[in-house]
Amino acid sequence: MQSNRYFYEIIFVDDGSTDTSWEIIENLSKINPAVKGIRFQRNYGKSQALDAGFEMVQGDVVITMDADLQDNPEEIPELFNLIKEENFDLISGWKKKRYDNVITKNIPSKLFNAIARKTSGLTLHDFNCGLKAYKKEVVKTVKISGEMHRYIPVLAKNEGFSKIGEKVVQHQARKYGQTKFGMSRFINGFLDLITLSFLSKFGKRPMHFFGLLGTLMFLVGFSSAAYIGFSKLYKLSKGLKTILVTDNPWFYIALTTMILGTLLFLAGFLGELIIKNNKGEKHYAIKERTQS
Repeated sequence: MQSNRYFYEIIFVDDGSTDTSWEIIENLSKINPAVKGIRFQRNYGKSQALDAGFEMVQGDVVITMDADLQDNPEEIPELFNLIKEENFDLISGWKKKRYDNVITKNIPSKLFNAIARKTSGLTLHDFNCGLKAYKKEVVKTVKISGEMHRYIPVLAKNEGFSKIGEKVVQHQARKYGQTKFGMSRFINGFLDLITLSFLSKFGKRPMHFFGLLGTLMFLVGFSSAAYIGFSKLYKLSKGLKTILVTDNPWFYIALTTMILGTLLFLAGFLGELIIKNNKGEKHYAIKERTQS
């Protein structure tokens, strides 16, 4: 940062670590006022850590990096220029050559990224790379919760930021510690992708999905019940043999369809109320900050 004469700040987010990370961050902040830190009360996850950092940042260009030394800081100048000079909204790193376990990380990651490209329409090779660069407007607009850090480019696209690109970045072998991510993160990732796909279409208008589906089901059930009723009345008027409506199994299918349709409609209505009353609460608690 100094060799390129950047005005900068470095924000460390201590996501509930149990080692001496916070003491090191505090010492660094005393040596260099540009170093700042946020310490969570407990481990909340990467999405919440990024959200807290994004809330705190002040610079026009924001670059995120993982703390496991697998990302190379020498990538920063080029990432900065892509945002500042070429006016990209977001640049995602692409770890073209990885130093991770092929079976547990590389193959599942390729499958995950292929599905993400297909569903999102973004032609990125590595959605989950921690090394990314953003315009300040992007990080101040996008809200990250749950485990949605994997899909920040998709979230940005959904918010109207269209100039999203990628850059091949150097990936280095992990030197210290062990990753806390296992195979379960890919299962969760696919579930989150389904959620995001749904939210991108109906997140702000749940009634458009639940209300429409509920109305159609109710109409089908009501029409079926009406047909059963009119059919019985017709047969009675003609003196034809008939059975009780309650003895007809199709009556209960129609009734169940009407009930489900009503419940889906109410789900859409409640979803609209929740959205309108959402105050945007944070899903983490900060224990302390550095003084600088």
